[in-house]
Amino acid sequence: QVQLVESGGGLVQAGGSLTLSCADSGLSLNRYTVGWFRQAPGKEREFVAVISSRAGVTYYRDSVKGRFTVSRDNAKNTVHLQMSDRKLEDTAVYYCAAKHTFDAYPSAPSHQYWGQGTQVTVSS
Repeated sequence: QVQLVESGGGLVQAGGSLTLSCADSGLSLNRYTVGWFRQAPGKEREFVAVISSRAGVTYYRDSVKGRFTVSRDNAKNTVHLQMSDRKLEDTAVYYCAAKHTFDAYPSAPSHQYWGQGTQVTVSS
């Protein structure tokens, strides 16, 4: 059973950096496409970034391109989301999710497995 756990959230000043991690204590995360999503208060959950299972192909939403980097650490069965140059609008609960297939800009409902989310707050 896949059990995703996010970590690394917290408070960061605008312009600062933060790295989130997604780990799986059940199956090998290396075999899944992993997506990052976020949900701000009163808004729908939105796609942030995705990384494929094998070649490590990545895609990002336009507003985070050049600021966020998604990567895999296969030895540790972990996926990271490095976030730099944080903006106030990046404040949200961030979720990692896993699925068997790969889409460049996946939808939230297409993912079978989800973590519990981690809060990221950007202050001015």
